[in-house]
Amino acid sequence: MPWFLWLLAAVTLGAAEFFTLTLVFGLLAGAALVAAVVAGVGVGLFGQLLALGAAAAAGLLVIRPIALRHMEQPLTYEGSDALIGRRAEVVQEVTATRGLIKLSGEEWSARAFDETLVIPVGALVDVLEIEGATAVVYPRELLP
Repeated sequence: MPWFLWLLAAVTLGAAEFFTLTLVFGLLAGAALVAAVVAGVGVGLFGQLLALGAAAAAGLLVIRPIALRHMEQPLTYEGSDALIGRRAEVVQEVTATRGLIKLSGEEWSARAFDETLVIPVGALVDVLEIEGATAVVYPRELLP
């Protein structure tokens, strides 16, 4: 039953990874799973330890640096999500219910974030969110 012990070690290491989020214990848990498979096939203790060491080395020396590099990259937004935070110019007066802005070279329907505001033509606004095909905006001059 050595495969069961390796499986138990993998679960324990996986739980440790869950709480630490270091990418070390999770890779060691994967290595323990490899050792469990090798033990389940019937290979002896030396072969199990060799499989554990090889899988752990591959995970820690190859997979972990790649994963850390990917985690450091900033999130990229696509589609309408990429427009949030952009500056736009009012083309048609923007109220709480309607208006028109020029955003990234395109005209978008818009409405004011603050229902009491009326934003005049030519004012610069920030896009706070996109609701369907409507940009929710707030004037630049009123921002703190």
